[in-house]
Amino acid sequence: MGNARPKPKRLAEKLRAIRLGLGLSQTQMLKRLEHEHTMHYGRISEYETAKREPTLMVILQYARVAGVHLEDIVDDELDLPGRLPATVRYKGIKRRAASRKKR
Repeated sequence: MGNARPKPKRLAEKLRAIRLGLGLSQTQMLKRLEHEHTMHYGRISEYETAKREPTLMVILQYARVAGVHLEDIVDDELDLPGRLPATVRYKGIKRRAASRKKR
């Protein structure tokens, strides 16, 4: 079968820190991630206890909700900002207008 890909050791800890830093319940976090209709709130618990690893797109949603770079979440060498939501800046990155969601 091939080698398993390396997984961030601090991912679960950081996902929990994001939710708590935003002052959200698991159900509220699910809504903020825009997955309240596609997954059960217990999935958040599974992410936070490392029983299950979220998809890349779910981690991206966590980053956007927290206002941090994706790298801040998945790089074990980086810590999350002390205050959430943070204000991430994407210098020089242009998004396609069709992919933007109304907030």
